[in-house]
Amino acid sequence: MVKVITVGDVHTEWGLLYSALKASFAMDAQGNPTQPVLDGRYRVILMGDLVHPKTIARYEEITGREGYDFRNPDHLKSASRAQTRELYKIKEYVEKAEGNVEIILGNHDDAALEHKFLLGNAMGVIHAEFDPSKEGTPLPEELQNWIRGFKRYIRLEGIHFSHAGPLPGMMYFDDFFYNDRDAKHWWHEKPHYVKDAGHTFGVYGHTVMKDGIVLDLDNGFAMIDALEKRQYLEMLINDDGNFQARVAGF
Repeated sequence: MVKVITVGDVHTEWGLLYSALKASFAMDAQGNPTQPVLDGRYRVILMGDLVHPKTIARYEEITGREGYDFRNPDHLKSASRAQTRELYKIKEYVEKAEGNVEIILGNHDDAALEHKFLLGNAMGVIHAEFDPSKEGTPLPEELQNWIRGFKRYIRLEGIHFSHAGPLPGMMYFDDFFYNDRDAKHWWHEKPHYVKDAGHTFGVYGHTVMKDGIVLDLDNGFAMIDALEKRQYLEMLINDDGNFQARVAGF
């Protein structure tokens, strides 16, 4: 049996991430993996989207700049620098965990590397800080290589973990992904996708759960992009594929 601690999309909410890991006893007070993690009795899976704040207010918070403007090269440099610093901290934690902490590639992580799509949201946020064509500062090569090593999915005893959804096309962030309504809406419009894909159960992020984590045992999935609600998912998984799942708060 293994305990799996799964945390939804981070989007630079480092403090909330560390609080969740400490509440689950996956991180100690010094920011290191705990003994259960080192022993492999606990496994940690982060659902990706480590980068790109969701709001202008969060950009202002991490950069210390009022009136953050994605068109201002100095602001972009500050945003890139602040995120780079924290990514190195997460990288160190992951490396110390000896393979028992894994990160799934999110579409924002991918965009921070490839610059094929300039992502933003309806609140007027544009994520240009890593894009040199927009006068942003690319991530250091060491971090780029690390992120390129993130998995697109993890499967444990029939339980599927990926960023956006259960189908293969939801794991590659191309034009089809960004133009496919299912990438955001499958979980309530077509919940049968999880079983259709052959998964016993699925755990996914990508779509903000405004009222907290959705745990749908009937259709076999959890939608866990709810870190801002101070929630994460815990699962006990047996070797035979039987499992228990619960929403945990901190």
